[in-house]
Amino acid sequence: MIRLLNERADLVHEVGVIKKAASQPIYAPEREEQVLRALAGKARDLKSRLPEKSIRAIYREIMSAALALEKPLTIAYFGPHATNTHQAARSKFGASVDYSACTTIADVFDAVARGRADYGVVPIESSAQSLMCSTLGAFMESELRICAQIHVRAETYLAAKCGKSEITRIYSARNLFRQYSGWLGSNHPSVKLVEVPSAQRAARLAESEPHAAALVGRILGETYELRLLEACSPNHRKPPTCFLVIAPHAAPPTGDDGTALLLSFRKGAATPEQAQALLQRLHLPVCKIKRGPNQGKTSEQIYYVDVEGHAEQPPLKKAIANLAKHCARVKILGTYPKTSAQP
Repeated sequence: MIRLLNERADLVHEVGVIKKAASQPIYAPEREEQVLRALAGKARDLKSRLPEKSIRAIYREIMSAALALEKPLTIAYFGPHATNTHQAARSKFGASVDYSACTTIADVFDAVARGRADYGVVPIESSAQSLMCSTLGAFMESELRICAQIHVRAETYLAAKCGKSEITRIYSARNLFRQYSGWLGSNHPSVKLVEVPSAQRAARLAESEPHAAALVGRILGETYELRLLEACSPNHRKPPTCFLVIAPHAAPPTGDDGTALLLSFRKGAATPEQAQALLQRLHLPVCKIKRGPNQGKTSEQIYYVDVEGHAEQPPLKKAIANLAKHCARVKILGTYPKTSAQP
C-alpha cells in the first residue's frame, strides 16, 4: 500500500505542475466528488463490508495528502478551534492541509477574498439563527461563490485518559448532558455528571484529572490527547447539518449538481408559503428554502434556496431568468456537486 500511495503521490505532483502551468485551481470539488462516487459504487459492486461513509473518510485523507503535495492549501473557517464548522472543514479537506480559525463569518469571506485562504467554510444551518443571517449577509456584499456543500452529523464521544471502568465523573456542557441524558442513564448510571461552561473546559479537566472523562467532539478529543472510548447516542437523532465551501469560483457541471440562490422580495411581497408556491409555479426543483433576515431601509425579505441542477444548464437557466421577473433581486450564490449526507 505504501508503494502504491507513493506512486499516486508522484502522479499527483505531475498533475499539479500541469495545473499550475494552465492556471487551473488545484482543488476541484466536482472532480473529487466524481471520484468518491465511483469508489463508493465500486465498493457496492464488490459487496464491501466497508460502508460508503468509511470509503469516503479513507480516501478523503489520501486526497488531503495529495492536495498538500500539489500546493499548500489554507482553509479558513468560522471558529474557534474544534467547533462544528471546524469538524465540517476537516471532513471535507482532511488533516493534511492548513486551517485558519476566524472570529466572524465576515472574516472568513475576507480571508478568501484577499487570498489569505484558498477556501472558506461557513455555516448555513445552525441552532443560532444569527449565524445563518451572518452568512447570508456576507453573500449580499461578496462576489465569492459556493463551490461545494458539506453535510455532517455532529458526533460526540465519551473521551478520557483512563479506561471506561475507571471513570468516576464525566464533565460536559449543559446542552450535551441534555442531549445524551438517556444514553448516559443507560450506560453510566453511577458516574457523577459535572456541568462546566464549555466542551473545551470539559476536555481540559478530563486531560488533567485522573478518573475523569468528558463529552467532546473528535477534534477536541484529539487536541487534548484523550482516548475516544465510545460514541454517544443522542435522545433524538437529528438530520445532518449543512455547511458551505466558498471560493472565488463556482463548480462546473458534473451531471448531478445543485445551485444555491439568494432571493430578495420587497417588504410584504412574499411569505414563505408564497415564495414556495412561486418557485413551484416556475418549475424550479426546490430542495431547500430558508428565510433569512430583513435587509435595508425597505426591509427586503431574503430567502436562501437550494435547487436541483446546474445554473448554466438551459432548463434551470431559463427558470431562474423567469424568477427574476418576480423578485426584487435574484443572486446565484454558486453551484456545487451534490453529495450524500452522512448516514
